[in-house]
Amino acid sequence: MNEAAYTLARLLPRLESRLQAAIAAQPADWAAFCTRLETHFPRLFAHLRTLYGEQYDFFYYLEELLVQMGQSWLERPAALKALDATREAKPDWFQSHKMMAGMCYADLFAGDLRGLGEKIPYLQELGLTFLHIMPPFKTRPGENDGGYAVSDYRQVDPRLGTMDDLRALAEALREAGISLILDFVLNHTADDHPWAQKARAGDPLYRQFYWIFPDRTQPEAYEKHLREIFPEEHPGAFSPLPAPSPLRGEGRGGGKEWVWTTFHTYQWDLNYSHMATFNQMAAEMLFLANLGAEVLRFDALAFIWKELGTSCESLPQAHTLIRAFNAAARIAAPGLLFLSEAIVHPDEVAQYIAPEECQLSYNPLLMALLWNTLATREVNLLEQALRERYKLPPGTAWVNYVRCHDDIGWTFSDEDAARLGINGYDHRQFLNAFYTGRFPGSFARGLPFQENPKTGDCRISGTCASLAGLEKALREEGPEEVELAIRRILLIHGVILTAGGIPLLYLGDEIGTLNDYGFARDPSKAADSRWVHRAPLNPGRIALRGEADTPEGRVFQGLSRLIHIRKETPALSGGTLHVIPTGNPHVLGYVRIHAAGRALVFANFSEQPQELEGNLLRLYGLAPALEDCFNRETLPGNQPLHLPPLGLRILTPHHC
Repeated sequence: MNEAAYTLARLLPRLESRLQAAIAAQPADWAAFCTRLETHFPRLFAHLRTLYGEQYDFFYYLEELLVQMGQSWLERPAALKALDATREAKPDWFQSHKMMAGMCYADLFAGDLRGLGEKIPYLQELGLTFLHIMPPFKTRPGENDGGYAVSDYRQVDPRLGTMDDLRALAEALREAGISLILDFVLNHTADDHPWAQKARAGDPLYRQFYWIFPDRTQPEAYEKHLREIFPEEHPGAFSPLPAPSPLRGEGRGGGKEWVWTTFHTYQWDLNYSHMATFNQMAAEMLFLANLGAEVLRFDALAFIWKELGTSCESLPQAHTLIRAFNAAARIAAPGLLFLSEAIVHPDEVAQYIAPEECQLSYNPLLMALLWNTLATREVNLLEQALRERYKLPPGTAWVNYVRCHDDIGWTFSDEDAARLGINGYDHRQFLNAFYTGRFPGSFARGLPFQENPKTGDCRISGTCASLAGLEKALREEGPEEVELAIRRILLIHGVILTAGGIPLLYLGDEIGTLNDYGFARDPSKAADSRWVHRAPLNPGRIALRGEADTPEGRVFQGLSRLIHIRKETPALSGGTLHVIPTGNPHVLGYVRIHAAGRALVFANFSEQPQELEGNLLRLYGLAPALEDCFNRETLPGNQPLHLPPLGLRILTPHHC
């Protein structure tokens, strides 16, 4: 008997003794739990043994974790257990071409959680099957990083409602065929979280939950290898505490202690080198799963493990930690999916994607390169990325998007760019200038985010419409430029809707929402330019979605058409993507191949019409007569293919 089997054999009787009454009430469910426990415990044990096996209290915390998981399963609502069974029977369910995701802030989109429930018919009109609600949890007063400074994972922000409201919303969404996505903010908590308050008061258990140092000695040693994330706010990765803990006494440097704050000074990084922290966060994870979250977005997961002498990003232990969370979920909430948010080098992004780690992943590279291609009008970097960096392991999928709640960072690989004769640093400077409107001739109206005066680096804030030129066209130009801006919006959404994976729409983009500069008047938001693209929903503009002569109507109807095409074209579901070398620097081409058929997609990123040879179509096995699903045209398969300015063609051999 190996160590994992021996350990489980010893712990299972203790587990059953401690949960005896609950087990007696649900014997069949407990039997199902034990079956999964036997299957997945060796993996859970191996990961935790790697991380914590040398610690004297390892087996104590392991038993506590199993009790916690067993109790969570026995408390899991029957409807979610039934959903678990369905998802286990069809594990590739999320790879269907029917899938479509949206994301929003509950208050900005609908006022509160109950209001969001009232918007479900609108979400269904858009064809959504997932809804990602930005963190609805209780946050610190004032600045809170858009909800990512969580003060309590088990309380809802009172302005949005109650935990019962969130639970009811999850149920209503599920009944409407929409899976709820919530954030699992696992790298840090707010500085006013009860754990942080206890740590500041000197509680030795909760001091272990964070990285707190008595002086600058250790922080300075770590910072030799760390990059600055928010240089405008604070240098390095540590922030001073306002007063020393009663248990620690006076620290060097004016009596201040220092706490690890990778991001904002009010976000304290969690210390996963102690298993007590892992157990507590596993409990929070399972609480959210039982609440009704079907997908958890793992926020900032590249930063969760720290080790002196390293960059403290994407370390091997970070992957081991996520895999341990995954194994725990497979046992206690088997239908739960993980969504990776790793805005790091493309090589590192790919490392988080696996059925036993994160089944889904944001695709920041595709997002960045879509905007890059609109600016340069050249498809070289985008084509290279789709050819070399798009394929994923079986059982996983990208979440493809053109905008989200966050900024745009230019996350392409400098090595990839160099192979195309592009200097990465210089190119990022160009893109920053272009999308902030500083570059002559730019159509974009974005704002810089966290501009670093030492390096000239920054990221970009702005709505899709304002970055694509609609704001400038409406306010400074005329109908021709409005037309081009709308074409840009539809073009890049057309790519994410046809390239595979799960498309994600930032709600408001479907009606061409422009930048909201009013954020600058709110002291709690003024220092964070990302609020420029977190605009409140304008019901009047939503009402224009049926008016074909308005920008709102044209964008909405165009996106609705694209979503309909996706849902009616099985070739756009999970399958393969092959880049088509078009021979034209402005035109991206790819073929989607699936057992149900194939589809060819061509996207012209130039404001000038382009033409491709007719032979190109015959090479990919389409019939002599082709259907252009997007433009509702029948085209001859042996004639040159014309693409209008910023035009998109989705070609299939049958009517669509």
